[in-house]
Amino acid sequence: KISVGATENILIASCFASGQTKLRNCATEPEVKDLVNFLKKIGCKIKWVGTRSLNIIGVDKFKSTSYKIIFDRIEAGTYMIASAISGGSLKIKNIQPKYISTEINLLRKMGIKISQSKGYIKVFSPKKIKKINLTTKPYPGFPTDMQAQIMTLLTKADGISVVKENIFENRFMHVSELNRLGGNIKIKKDIAYVKGGQRFKGAQVMASDLRASVSLVLAGLC
Repeated sequence: KISVGATENILIASCFASGQTKLRNCATEPEVKDLVNFLKKIGCKIKWVGTRSLNIIGVDKFKSTSYKIIFDRIEAGTYMIASAISGGSLKIKNIQPKYISTEINLLRKMGIKISQSKGYIKVFSPKKIKKINLTTKPYPGFPTDMQAQIMTLLTKADGISVVKENIFENRFMHVSELNRLGGNIKIKKDIAYVKGGQRFKGAQVMASDLRASVSLVLAGLC
Protein backbone atom coordinates (compact mmCIF):
# COMPACT_ATOMS: atom_id res chain seq x y z
CA LYS A 1 0.00 0.00 0.00
CA ILE A 2 1.01 3.61 -0.56
CA SER A 3 2.34 5.19 2.64
CA VAL A 4 3.27 8.82 3.32
CA GLY A 5 5.38 7.98 6.36
CA ALA A 6 7.25 5.18 4.60
CA THR A 7 7.91 7.33 1.55
CA GLU A 8 9.25 10.23 3.63
CA ASN A 9 11.46 8.08 5.86
CA ILE A 10 12.99 6.01 3.05
CA LEU A 11 13.47 9.19 1.01
CA ILE A 12 15.45 10.88 3.80
CA ALA A 13 17.47 7.71 4.46
CA SER A 14 18.27 7.40 0.75
CA CYS A 15 19.81 10.87 0.70
CA PHE A 16 22.45 9.61 3.16
CA ALA A 17 22.96 6.23 1.47
CA SER A 18 25.81 5.58 -0.95
CA GLY A 19 24.92 5.01 -4.58
CA GLN A 20 21.52 5.22 -6.24
CA THR A 21 18.18 4.34 -4.64
CA LYS A 22 15.02 3.80 -6.65
CA LEU A 23 11.66 4.15 -4.91
CA ARG A 24 8.43 2.92 -6.48
CA ASN A 25 4.78 3.33 -5.47
CA CYS A 26 5.61 6.55 -3.60
CA ALA A 27 3.03 8.73 -1.90
CA THR A 28 2.51 12.01 -3.76
CA GLU A 29 0.85 14.12 -1.06
CA PRO A 30 1.82 17.82 -1.17
CA GLU A 31 3.84 17.30 2.02
CA VAL A 32 5.97 14.64 0.30
CA LYS A 33 6.63 16.92 -2.67
CA ASP A 34 7.41 19.77 -0.30
CA LEU A 35 9.95 17.54 1.48
CA VAL A 36 11.53 16.68 -1.88
CA ASN A 37 11.83 20.38 -2.72
CA PHE A 38 13.46 21.09 0.65
CA LEU A 39 15.94 18.20 0.34
CA LYS A 40 16.89 19.33 -3.15
CA LYS A 41 17.49 22.84 -1.83
CA ILE A 42 20.01 21.56 0.73
CA GLY A 43 21.89 19.66 -1.96
CA CYS A 44 20.22 16.25 -2.28
CA LYS A 45 20.01 14.68 -5.74
CA ILE A 46 16.40 13.62 -6.20
CA LYS A 47 14.37 13.20 -9.37
CA TRP A 48 10.74 12.27 -9.92
CA VAL A 49 10.29 9.59 -12.59
CA GLY A 50 6.69 9.46 -13.69
CA THR A 51 3.97 9.95 -11.10
CA ARG A 52 4.95 7.70 -8.19
CA SER A 53 8.65 6.91 -8.63
CA LEU A 54 11.76 8.60 -7.24
CA ASN A 55 15.44 8.22 -8.05
CA ILE A 56 17.87 9.36 -5.36
CA ILE A 57 21.66 9.56 -5.48
CA GLY A 58 23.22 9.75 -2.03
CA VAL A 59 25.41 12.74 -1.12
CA ASP A 60 28.05 13.31 1.57
CA LYS A 61 27.42 16.96 2.34
CA PHE A 62 24.43 19.24 2.79
CA LYS A 63 24.22 23.00 2.66
CA SER A 64 22.28 25.29 4.96
CA THR A 65 19.19 27.04 3.65
CA SER A 66 16.07 28.96 4.60
CA TYR A 67 12.80 27.26 3.67
CA LYS A 68 9.11 27.95 4.26
CA ILE A 69 7.04 24.77 4.52
CA ILE A 70 3.52 24.52 3.11
CA PHE A 71 0.41 24.87 5.28
CA ASP A 72 -1.09 21.89 7.12
CA ARG A 73 -3.92 20.49 4.97
CA ILE A 74 -5.47 18.49 7.80
CA GLU A 75 -5.40 21.43 10.18
CA ALA A 76 -7.08 23.64 7.56
CA GLY A 77 -9.72 20.99 6.86
CA THR A 78 -10.39 20.59 10.58
CA TYR A 79 -11.00 24.34 10.95
CA MET A 80 -13.35 24.23 7.95
CA ILE A 81 -15.41 21.54 9.67
CA ALA A 82 -15.27 23.44 12.97
CA SER A 83 -16.85 26.42 11.24
CA ALA A 84 -19.55 24.31 9.58
CA ILE A 85 -20.47 22.33 12.70
CA SER A 86 -20.61 25.27 15.11
CA GLY A 87 -22.91 27.48 13.03
CA GLY A 88 -20.31 30.14 12.36
CA SER A 89 -18.20 31.56 9.57
CA LEU A 90 -14.43 31.54 9.25
CA LYS A 91 -11.68 32.98 7.07
CA ILE A 92 -8.59 30.79 6.81
CA LYS A 93 -5.52 32.58 5.50
CA ASN A 94 -2.08 31.57 4.21
CA ILE A 95 -3.24 28.42 2.43
CA GLN A 96 -3.26 27.15 -1.14
CA PRO A 97 -6.83 26.00 -1.94
CA LYS A 98 -5.66 23.70 -4.77
CA TYR A 99 -4.11 21.34 -2.21
CA ILE A 100 -7.45 20.83 -0.42
CA SER A 101 -9.73 20.86 -3.47
CA THR A 102 -11.06 17.35 -2.63
CA GLU A 103 -12.06 18.45 0.86
CA ILE A 104 -13.57 21.70 -0.41
CA ASN A 105 -15.62 19.91 -3.08
CA LEU A 106 -16.87 17.31 -0.58
CA LEU A 107 -17.97 19.94 1.93
CA ARG A 108 -19.74 21.83 -0.84
CA LYS A 109 -21.67 18.66 -1.70
CA MET A 110 -22.77 18.61 1.94
CA GLY A 111 -24.15 22.12 1.57
CA ILE A 112 -21.28 24.06 3.17
CA LYS A 113 -20.73 27.39 1.46
CA ILE A 114 -17.05 28.01 0.66
CA SER A 115 -15.55 30.89 -1.28
CA GLN A 116 -11.89 30.92 -2.18
CA SER A 117 -9.24 33.26 -3.48
CA LYS A 118 -5.47 33.26 -3.74
CA GLY A 119 -4.09 32.50 -0.30
CA TYR A 120 -7.33 32.10 1.66
CA ILE A 121 -10.80 30.58 1.85
CA LYS A 122 -14.02 31.60 3.62
CA VAL A 123 -16.34 29.01 5.15
CA PHE A 124 -20.00 29.64 6.02
CA SER A 125 -22.09 27.26 8.09
CA PRO A 126 -25.23 26.03 6.26
CA LYS A 127 -28.77 25.80 7.59
CA LYS A 128 -28.91 22.18 6.48
CA ILE A 129 -26.14 19.59 6.11
CA LYS A 130 -26.60 16.93 3.42
CA LYS A 131 -25.66 13.26 3.83
CA ILE A 132 -22.83 11.77 1.72
CA ASN A 133 -21.01 8.52 1.02
CA LEU A 134 -17.21 8.65 1.01
CA THR A 135 -14.14 6.42 0.90
CA THR A 136 -10.72 7.41 2.19
CA LYS A 137 -8.01 7.17 -0.48
CA PRO A 138 -4.40 8.24 -1.07
CA TYR A 139 -3.95 11.80 -2.33
CA PRO A 140 -5.68 13.35 -4.22
CA GLY A 141 -8.52 11.32 -2.70
CA PHE A 142 -10.19 12.12 0.61
CA PRO A 143 -7.54 11.81 3.38
CA THR A 144 -7.86 9.24 6.14
CA ASP A 145 -6.61 11.93 8.54
CA MET A 146 -9.88 13.81 7.94
CA GLN A 147 -12.16 10.81 8.38
CA ALA A 148 -12.84 11.28 12.10
CA GLN A 149 -13.57 14.99 11.71
CA ILE A 150 -15.96 14.56 8.79
CA MET A 151 -17.76 11.79 10.71
CA THR A 152 -18.52 14.22 13.53
CA LEU A 153 -20.02 16.62 10.99
CA LEU A 154 -22.09 13.79 9.45
CA THR A 155 -23.84 13.23 12.79
CA LYS A 156 -25.52 16.58 12.06
CA ALA A 157 -26.46 15.72 8.46
CA ASP A 158 -29.88 14.83 7.11
CA GLY A 159 -30.13 11.03 6.77
CA ILE A 160 -27.59 8.18 6.98
CA SER A 161 -24.08 8.64 5.58
CA VAL A 162 -21.62 5.86 4.75
CA VAL A 163 -17.89 6.18 5.45
CA LYS A 164 -15.49 3.48 4.17
CA GLU A 165 -12.00 3.48 5.68
CA ASN A 166 -9.68 2.23 2.94
CA ILE A 167 -6.27 3.18 4.35
CA PHE A 168 -5.79 2.27 8.04
CA GLU A 169 -7.29 -0.44 10.20
CA ASN A 170 -8.34 0.65 13.71
CA ARG A 171 -9.15 4.17 12.45
CA PHE A 172 -12.65 3.98 13.97
CA MET A 173 -11.60 4.22 17.63
CA HIS A 174 -13.39 7.56 17.95
CA VAL A 175 -16.76 6.05 17.07
CA SER A 176 -17.54 4.62 20.53
CA GLU A 177 -16.62 7.97 22.07
CA LEU A 178 -18.84 9.93 19.66
CA ASN A 179 -21.67 7.52 20.49
CA ARG A 180 -21.03 8.20 24.18
CA LEU A 181 -21.66 11.90 23.40
CA GLY A 182 -24.96 11.09 21.72
CA GLY A 183 -23.97 9.96 18.22
CA ASN A 184 -25.60 7.04 16.42
CA ILE A 185 -22.83 5.32 14.43
CA LYS A 186 -22.64 1.62 13.59
CA ILE A 187 -19.50 -0.17 12.35
CA LYS A 188 -19.38 -3.17 10.02
CA LYS A 189 -15.78 -4.16 9.26
CA ASP A 190 -14.24 -1.12 7.50
CA ILE A 191 -17.52 0.75 6.96
CA ALA A 192 -19.25 3.19 9.31
CA TYR A 193 -22.93 4.04 9.02
CA VAL A 194 -23.54 7.48 10.49
CA LYS A 195 -27.10 8.49 11.34
CA GLY A 196 -27.57 12.24 11.11
CA GLY A 197 -29.75 14.63 13.06
CA GLN A 198 -28.17 13.73 16.41
CA ARG A 199 -27.84 16.02 19.42
CA PHE A 200 -24.67 15.78 21.47
CA LYS A 201 -24.63 15.86 25.26
CA GLY A 202 -21.78 16.24 27.72
CA ALA A 203 -19.87 13.09 28.68
CA GLN A 204 -16.44 11.94 29.79
CA VAL A 205 -14.59 10.63 26.75
CA MET A 206 -11.18 9.17 25.94
CA ALA A 207 -8.89 10.44 23.17
CA SER A 208 -7.13 7.52 21.46
CA ASP A 209 -5.13 9.40 18.83
CA LEU A 210 -4.68 12.86 17.31
CA ARG A 211 -7.51 12.74 14.76
CA ALA A 212 -9.89 10.98 17.15
CA SER A 213 -9.10 13.63 19.75
CA VAL A 214 -10.05 16.55 17.54
CA SER A 215 -13.25 14.84 16.39
CA LEU A 216 -14.34 14.90 20.04
CA VAL A 217 -13.37 18.57 20.32
CA LEU A 218 -15.54 19.27 17.26
CA ALA A 219 -18.44 17.45 18.95
CA GLY A 220 -17.87 19.62 22.01
CA LEU A 221 -18.23 22.74 19.89
CA CYS A 222 -21.85 21.76 19.26
